[in-house]
Amino acid sequence: MSMLKITAAASCFPTEDREKVHRAILNILPDAQLEDGERSVTGRSGSGDALREMIHDQHIRDTARSVMLRGVQGSATRFMLNKQAALMGKASFLDGPVALGGIEVTVEADDIQDAIDHLAESTVEGLE
Repeated sequence: MSMLKITAAASCFPTEDREKVHRAILNILPDAQLEDGERSVTGRSGSGDALREMIHDQHIRDTARSVMLRGVQGSATRFMLNKQAALMGKASFLDGPVALGGIEVTVEADDIQDAIDHLAESTVEGLE
């Protein structure tokens, strides 16, 4: 597994409880270092193990994998997760905008394909 760098960033609206936004990000990246901006919260981590576990436990590996592959640009992939679902400890991928915004996740790795294989390995037999 190559070196991973994962960033999760979410907007934090005045009507939102900042603590809940913190918790949503920490549910995805439990060891993240959080940074509070004026209107956002950003977490950075070198481990995607909790996200990998969520994806695996919820049986959404193929969905997660296709979303991650679609978001690849160079040595990174970007995708959006539902903030409310993350607060409840679930990984739910967003296709479009939602009222309170989502959590934008960026995964960077020397070998992005290897990183995606680690986070959401294929369930299709014989697929390399």
